[in-house]
Amino acid sequence: MLAPIHGTCDAAFHAVRDAFQNNFIEHGEIGASVYITVNGVTVVDLWGGFSNPEKTSRWQEDQLVNAFSIGKGVTAVVAAQCVAKGLITYDTRVASLWPEFAVHGKEHLTLRDLLGHRAGLPAVRNRLAPNAMFDWKLMTEALAKETPWWTPGLEHGYHVNTYGFLVGEVLRRASGKTVGELISEFIAAPLHAEIYLGTPV
Repeated sequence: MLAPIHGTCDAAFHAVRDAFQNNFIEHGEIGASVYITVNGVTVVDLWGGFSNPEKTSRWQEDQLVNAFSIGKGVTAVVAAQCVAKGLITYDTRVASLWPEFAVHGKEHLTLRDLLGHRAGLPAVRNRLAPNAMFDWKLMTEALAKETPWWTPGLEHGYHVNTYGFLVGEVLRRASGKTVGELISEFIAAPLHAEIYLGTPV
């Protein structure tokens, strides 16, 4: 079944439309959107396909989607806003806000190190219970106790599943707000953007 595609595309960007459509034809895309502006002018605004694997519900113009690693960039943006507001600095020692973290050579790690994936904490060694990643307290306590996988602050390694907990816990302690609340206050509200970390019912 050919995925229905809707929206507009400037003639100069026909290759984008072709690539977008090809994503459905050759790569098995179920549903997607792409929006591009150049100098404030919308040149591509396309959406198409379906919002479920059964292909019974069409993808909408304003479809909400999951975002995964882009959450790290959004978290870094709210960290920068916390720095700009004087709530914390990039060189604030994590342990000054999170005393339980100051073990196993992590005593001198800074927010800068966490943002740069240099904490040496890309994972937790001990096997955690199913769905542990949905338990903020459990995850932050496990990371505070964890021994780094390399000398903290000296090397880089992608913190794929721990970045949000590490940076988020420091921001929570510095601001008194969760990353989701900071995203709402600093990004969603002023930009009238539908972006959530923890969606309302």
